[in-house]
Amino acid sequence: MDSVWRELFGQQRSLELQLPSALLEPLERLLEQAPDSWDQARDWQPRLVRTLQQLSLPGWLIAQLLSDHNDLLYRVAIEESMEAMQAEGWGPAPVRFCVLVMGSGGRHESLLHPDQDNALILEDYPLERHNEIDAWFRSLSDRFTARLDQAGIPYCKGDVMASRPLWRKPISEWKEQMRLWMATRRVKLVQLCNILFDFAPVYGDATLAQQLREAIQAQVPTAGLFLHEMAELFDESPVALDRFERLQGDGKDAPHPNALNLKRQGLLPLTAALRLLALKKGCPEVSCRARLAWLDQAGVLQAGQARVLTEVFERLLDRLLQAQLKRAEGEGLPDNWIDQAQLDDFDQRQLQWDLKQIRTLQQKAVSL
Repeated sequence: MDSVWRELFGQQRSLELQLPSALLEPLERLLEQAPDSWDQARDWQPRLVRTLQQLSLPGWLIAQLLSDHNDLLYRVAIEESMEAMQAEGWGPAPVRFCVLVMGSGGRHESLLHPDQDNALILEDYPLERHNEIDAWFRSLSDRFTARLDQAGIPYCKGDVMASRPLWRKPISEWKEQMRLWMATRRVKLVQLCNILFDFAPVYGDATLAQQLREAIQAQVPTAGLFLHEMAELFDESPVALDRFERLQGDGKDAPHPNALNLKRQGLLPLTAALRLLALKKGCPEVSCRARLAWLDQAGVLQAGQARVLTEVFERLLDRLLQAQLKRAEGEGLPDNWIDQAQLDDFDQRQLQWDLKQIRTLQQKAVSL
């Protein structure tokens, strides 16, 4: 069951909490100051994080609320884009559609300064109408992705966006694409699927998203080579431990010698292992915490392992969110780096232990 906090940026945009008004006053004041112009949205989110932290909300719940706020930005961007198209004579949407948000946004685990990972599913339509219908949705996609970029959710550097034909197609073509992609072990296709598989509908007809999820799961029994390549990719982004289990960043694009990319070498290895286990076992959940709970109930994990890994996930998220907030309130953009030199002995040992638990989970995901 979702927390009542998830109503903060939901369809009703209301919040009913049994808390003293003095506690909620700073949050209510901040919500009243929510930006009404796109270019201010990015600067507002760090203030939201700080206010929620003052209410003692855990990092994983703050990440959900940041994701909910991003979903709200998506809905507004899409609706404003369709209104503009109506005014220009494009008419209403010619067929049913669903916009997906993917990656950390799809898992509702976004932190500060995410980029766009989105896609568009259309209901099937006659081939002779392709030029007309695709032009309509190409225009919609170009418009709403531009609005999101203006709002501080920048364009995806890898072009994983509905404005690109690869990520915008009818449901039957999506199903065929999954059949072809999951019948091979090409590294690039597995990398694209690792983004796609963690999706959630953000606007439109959610039944189209459910059809895609079912089509993906239907391919798993014959996707042995594909799943093997997913496991092989664990070696491309190992946890931040050397062979003596000491903390060690991979050095890629590091801003200084003590920098460790906690997303790339902590959170992503955890989410990748859970994604592979979810596919293998037919888990329908998307978020890390929900996947862990499901895998625990299904008896996939050892007794107590789900609880331990949930705590690991929450600690990593807390640690990275705090580092991002510090940069956002300083003079830099939030990123995924932490400074090992600023960790005391306890924190270093805690992080080492957490990363070892993730490596153990990776081994289980490979062996099952």
